[in-house]
Amino acid sequence: MTELKTPEEATPLKRAISAKMLFVFILGDVLGAGIYALVGEIAGEVGGAVWVPLAVALLMAMLTAASYAELVTKYPRAGGAAVFARRAYKSPIVSFMVGFSMLAAGVTSAGGLALAFSGDYLQVFVDVPAVPAALIFLLVVALLNARGITESLRANLVMTVVEVSGLVLVIALAGLVLSRGDGTPSRVLEFDDSTTPALAVLGAALLAFYSFVGFETSANMAEEVHDVSRVYPRALFTALATAGVVYVLVGLAVTTVVPPETLAQSSGPLLEVVAAADAGIPPWLFSLVALIAVANGALLTMIMASRLTFGMARDGLLPSALSKVLPGRQTPWVAIIATTVVAMILCATGSVAALAETVVLLLLVVFVSTNIAVLVLRRDTVDHDHFRAATILPVLALVTCVVLATQQSAETWLRTGVLLAVGVSLHFLQRVTAGRRSAAA
Repeated sequence: MTELKTPEEATPLKRAISAKMLFVFILGDVLGAGIYALVGEIAGEVGGAVWVPLAVALLMAMLTAASYAELVTKYPRAGGAAVFARRAYKSPIVSFMVGFSMLAAGVTSAGGLALAFSGDYLQVFVDVPAVPAALIFLLVVALLNARGITESLRANLVMTVVEVSGLVLVIALAGLVLSRGDGTPSRVLEFDDSTTPALAVLGAALLAFYSFVGFETSANMAEEVHDVSRVYPRALFTALATAGVVYVLVGLAVTTVVPPETLAQSSGPLLEVVAAADAGIPPWLFSLVALIAVANGALLTMIMASRLTFGMARDGLLPSALSKVLPGRQTPWVAIIATTVVAMILCATGSVAALAETVVLLLLVVFVSTNIAVLVLRRDTVDHDHFRAATILPVLALVTCVVLATQQSAETWLRTGVLLAVGVSLHFLQRVTAGRRSAAA
C-alpha cells in the first residue's frame, strides 16, 4: 500500500483541529438556530410533510459539499471559496467578489443571529433593549474568538451537545405522545392543498436549505486541521448526514404532535411540541436551549468570517493589516475586530428576516462559483492525494443553486445587489491603493 501524501504546508495558524473537533464544528454550524425557528415556516409552505423538503434540502447540500470536499483537500488554505475562484478563473475581481460574498454572508448572518439572541428568547430571562444586547453579545463572541481556536471549539462542543439534546428531546416527546395513543401520524404524508405537492416541496426546500448552510464555513479552517485530505471529507459528510437525520426526525415529530397550521402561526414552533406533550418540561428550558443554539451559530460564523478575512488579506485582496496574527494566541486579531464591527453595524440597521434572506442568496452566489471551479480545476494537478467528486455531482449542484435562486424575492435580489456593489467598490479601492504604493516604491 502506498503512503498517503498529505498537504501539511507551513502556516502561521495553529494546527489544532482534530477529526472529532472538525466534525463537531460542522455539525454545530449546521444545527444552528434555523431549525428552531424555521420548522413552522416550512409547515406553512408544505403542510404536514415537513420532513420531505428537509430531506430534499439535505440532498442539495450534499451535492455542493462534494465540491467543497474536493477543493478543500486539493487546496487546503484559509480563504475557502475565494482561493478556489482565484485558481479557477485567474481573475482578481472574480476571486474578490466570491470571497466578499462569503464574507458578507458571514457577517450578515452573525448580525441576524445577534438580533435573534437578543429578541424574544432572551426577554424570557431579562428585559433589555434588543440592539444594545446584540452588540454586547457580538463583543463576547469576538473575545472568545480571539482567545484561541481551541477554546472556541471547546465552547462549540458544549453548545452543540446542548442544541442537539434539545432536538432529540423534541423527538422523544413526540414518541411519548404516540405511546399515549395521541397524535396524528398520518399528517406526515399530507401536503398543502393550495398548490401541487411538487411546488409546495420546492418552496419549502428553500427555507429548509437555510437550515443546512454552515458546512461551507469549515473550508476556512483547512490550515488548522490535522491530515486534512483524510479528515475533512469524512467529517463533512458525516456531519451533514447526522444533521439531516436529526432534521428529518424532527420534521416527522412536530407534525405528528401539532397541526401544521398551529406550527405556521408560532414564532417558537418547537415549544408547541413541548406544550402538547405536557411532560412537565418548563417552557423556559427551551428558550435557554434556543439561546445556546443561536450563540453557537454566531460563534462559528464569526470564526469563519475572521479566517476568510485573514486569508483574503494575505492574498492581497484586502488590506494587509487584516492578516496580522495575535502573538501567543495565533489568532487573526485584526480580522476579528473588523468583522465584529461590521456585524455590529448590520445588526443595528437591519431586521432578522431581512438579514437571513440576504444570507441565502449571497451563499448561492458562492456555491455557483465553487461548483464551476471544481470542474475548471480538474486539469490542475497537485502533488498530494485528495478527495475527488464524481463529475455529475457539481453539475447537479449547479442546477439546484439556479432553482433555489429563482425562488428569491425581488427585494432580496436588490439588497444582495447593493452589498455586491459595495464589494466591487472595495476591490477597486484596494487596487488603486496598491498601485500607489507600488509607484511610491
